[in-house]
Amino acid sequence: MMQQTQTTPNLLIVAQAGRLEFEALIFMASLRVSAPDWSGRVIIAEPRPDGAWQDHPTQISEQCRDLLTQLGGRIIPFTARHFGAAYPQGNKIEALALLPEGEPFVFFDTDTLITGPLDRVRFDFRRPSASMRREATWPQPPLYGPGYAGIWKSIYERFGQDFDRSLDLTQPDEHWERYLYFNAGWFFGADPAEFGRRFLNWARALRDDPHDELACQVMEPWLDQAVLPVVVHSLGGGRPGPELDGLDGDVTCHYRRLPLLYARHSDHAIQVLESAVAPKEIKRCLREWEPARKLIYQEKGRTKVRPIFADRSGPVPEKQIRNQLKTRGWWLV
Repeated sequence: MMQQTQTTPNLLIVAQAGRLEFEALIFMASLRVSAPDWSGRVIIAEPRPDGAWQDHPTQISEQCRDLLTQLGGRIIPFTARHFGAAYPQGNKIEALALLPEGEPFVFFDTDTLITGPLDRVRFDFRRPSASMRREATWPQPPLYGPGYAGIWKSIYERFGQDFDRSLDLTQPDEHWERYLYFNAGWFFGADPAEFGRRFLNWARALRDDPHDELACQVMEPWLDQAVLPVVVHSLGGGRPGPELDGLDGDVTCHYRRLPLLYARHSDHAIQVLESAVAPKEIKRCLREWEPARKLIYQEKGRTKVRPIFADRSGPVPEKQIRNQLKTRGWWLV
């Protein structure tokens, strides 16, 4: 068994004006409440309003900026050259260039709540991995082929990677879980420079010149998740082991949108959220954001949203939950 790396990684999130700056504030506040012994750097990548974000108001407000800095975040601007407003998910790919070369990193989507001691998670940075909290969103094989195997194999072979070694042979042929597929809500590696180069080059290649097997596939918003498994695999990584169960478990909660947190996540996650954002200086800032004002501070999340889903038995697809929230007027984003 490999010795696991104990180096404290750099954390990376992306924030910009609007929803993401408020989610970043929740991320930082929950990190300080749930992982008070965290000693690593937290880098908050902020896209400039130029390049691929030209003419878009991206700069974080001064009030939010001050709080993020007080909570220990280091805000670093960057210019997005390749994705930007046309594909905002590309921020996470381009922002990797901000991180120190050769130092291990963990990326989190900004809509993540830290609910436990992140400093105790046993990362092995020599074996990169990513979130398995996903559904069968991509690819969508056409009726007459190619199937899952043909689509995935074409991507691996295009970039010179061993497709067969990525398979989960406990799953049947043409079942989507047989093929390495991640949610890009968190991922980590040993060297952000090399990880980022491969992620950027391969994502641009699939976007700009999709090969025949991708002809029927919708790449937006799935481009990052189509490329991420091949990047992780190429660097010697794969599916996360049990030592990472706390991620998407009792250490982190990728809630995606605030109404979804109240709709489907644990009482503990909600308690952490409300405790972390209770200080008056945080409350003063977050109340500017309608979802936080209504769901957290006016307690509508507890009294209106949570009861809708109280009698659920078993998992419900996210799309179904979103539709119920929209129907009842609680899809506040």
